[in-house]
Amino acid sequence: MTQPTAQRLFAVMGALRAGQSQAEVVAQTHFDPWFVAQMQILIETERALSQHTLASLPFDLLRHAKRQGFSDSQIAQLLITNYSSVRQRRLELDIRPVYYRVDTCAAEFEAFTPYLYSTYESHDEAAPTSNRKVIILGGGPNRIGQGIEFDYCCVQACLALNELGFETIMVNSNPETVSTDYDTADRLYFEPLTLEDVLNVIDEEKPEGVIVQLGGQTPINLARGLAEAGAPIWGNHPRLD
Repeated sequence: MTQPTAQRLFAVMGALRAGQSQAEVVAQTHFDPWFVAQMQILIETERALSQHTLASLPFDLLRHAKRQGFSDSQIAQLLITNYSSVRQRRLELDIRPVYYRVDTCAAEFEAFTPYLYSTYESHDEAAPTSNRKVIILGGGPNRIGQGIEFDYCCVQACLALNELGFETIMVNSNPETVSTDYDTADRLYFEPLTLEDVLNVIDEEKPEGVIVQLGGQTPINLARGLAEAGAPIWGNHPRLD
């Protein structure tokens, strides 16, 4: 925990879960005490969740956990159930994300492609249209096997679909790409490329199609889960048997 590594944050969380005090963690890591206190708050929510089953989980606790950033998969693990059951229960309780806008023009003039990000608050700024639309999943953070060629494919898909009369919706979490430029897609969601987050965008936008094969391995890995959830995937359909 004292050595800065890519896994350090998880080691700190483990120490707090094991009962180490916030003051001891701060002394060993030199983290700002505010951040350590926020980690402790998350651990307290974990403990509260683990006292319940899915059937006994209170509405307020589930909403509180979602507002703190807990994924359906994390909640499922704490409740000893599966992701699909948590998602279904959350939707039954109408606990859904809304989307806020980041004004890319700083209010100097009208922004035609504001960035959208999810949050579990009350007011939704997404304002989806009724146009024919297609969601394109980007590659997310660049890593081995995922380079600029995938972003090029996503950009070309936006241009081609625009010519065919479709509104293009890019879902990507990497701001250092051309596909996330303000003038590439018609709408841009800066969301993690996880099954939960992509399904949330699909629920919000209700697209005619979803393209998964242009962003590399990350979106391709989501294809089976998206198909099982009924997403309208374009191209070769993943086998579900």
